Amino acid sequence: MPTPIVRCALIISVFCAACYDGGSGASGSSPPTTDTVGTATSLSGDTSSEGGDDTLDTGSSDSGPPALCQPTGDGPHWLLEGDSLSVPVSCATGLVLTGDQFTLDDLPAGASYDPASATLTWTPALDQGAVYEIPITATQYGEVGTVKIGVADRWDASDNVPVVDPAKYTEEFGLPVLHLQTSPEITDAFYTPATAVYRGHAYTMEAKLRGAASLGYPKNSYTLKFTQQDKFQEPQLAGGFVDKRKVVLISTFDDNAYVRQRLAYELWNALDPGHLEIQVYSGVVFKDGAYYGLYTFSDHVSGYLMEEHGLNQDGNLYKARTHDANFRLDGKSTPHDGLTKEEGLPLDGEPQAYDDLDAFVTFVDSASDDTFDAEIDTWCDRRDYENWWIFVSLIMGDDSAGKNSYHYHDPAGGLWRFAPWDFNDSFGQTWQSERKGFDSHPEDYTWANEMFVRLLDSNAFGS
Repeated sequence: MPTPIVRCALIISVFCAACYDGGSGASGSSPPTTDTVGTATSLSGDTSSEGGDDTLDTGSSDSGPPALCQPTGDGPHWLLEGDSLSVPVSCATGLVLTGDQFTLDDLPAGASYDPASATLTWTPALDQGAVYEIPITATQYGEVGTVKIGVADRWDASDNVPVVDPAKYTEEFGLPVLHLQTSPEITDAFYTPATAVYRGHAYTMEAKLRGAASLGYPKNSYTLKFTQQDKFQEPQLAGGFVDKRKVVLISTFDDNAYVRQRLAYELWNALDPGHLEIQVYSGVVFKDGAYYGLYTFSDHVSGYLMEEHGLNQDGNLYKARTHDANFRLDGKSTPHDGLTKEEGLPLDGEPQAYDDLDAFVTFVDSASDDTFDAEIDTWCDRRDYENWWIFVSLIMGDDSAGKNSYHYHDPAGGLWRFAPWDFNDSFGQTWQSERKGFDSHPEDYTWANEMFVRLLDSNAFGS
């Protein structure tokens, strides 16, 4: 078994790697910040495809003369409908021009530009929530820049007007926005027709509710299923969240930190580049025209994700739903108690559907120490399962040490692979959102999982 010092070093190295941005975050950008309501706040480090800092079109080729002015209004700027904004216009190069040497085109209704002070002012109305790119021209030099202004819907105002055009409401305080329209018959049992607008693109797709306890929340989680011809695209975030057939919207209703799920996945991805990476990022959801707030956008663990990682899409995928999914045989009617078959053949309920999983669980539970050490690497990707223990020890994932996991196997050949899911019980919070202590010992997770017992006792652990 690794010494406490070795375990501590492993955990610290994982934490530092995640802090550095393991490639599934927002490309190292600073998180958006906001002042109190009534104040417009300028952010830097915007990474969205809608535009970040002011852009410049000099009208010349790459080999042409350098820009003299680079007209700018700084930004991007973010504010709520009804708040007031003042944007000074100037040259980014430091060249001093008078206000009448700039022109601003395509101003939104109610906005005005004062040449005397070289300032754009605006108080957006309650029907003007959108992202605006306003051209700024230094007329003497023919140089054009843009200033980006994002106006957030003041959804809690009694006389508020819902978002008028979802295709133009692409971001909110620097985070991307998904506008989801669901069927009145939406359920967790099967997919129902739905549409979504994201980054100005309209998707026709399907959606269903997901979760267990969260089905009772006023803010649900969802699985979105996109067509083969029109896959979900978010190239700017999570290291390139592109070509997705399924996307999970994870509710933050039971997480007052709003980042627990995302942080856990980021740490898992950073722990080992050979993992089945689950890409995640944060975004805002409007559902059926109503503001639903901050969500974690995530990969869906499915055959599609396995295919992304070079595995057989049609392999067997099992989901650990209860604490009986503990790699033990005692007290069970079958070795696979606690797990359900999500994908693969034979289908769940058919004869021999669980044969490969039953054999794997039986090996972990019953093999002698010598046999376990000699053969474990022929059964599974051992690093996946070793890192599972390190991972739950790091995040104090009491509900993820036995259940809340996926296990994939290609019956045509290949090793068992592991992927985690569901972290509402982690980082010092129970699944019922109560606070708990920080002093749990990693060895304690042996109560939850015989795989951990066998690995920690194995001479091969960590080699």
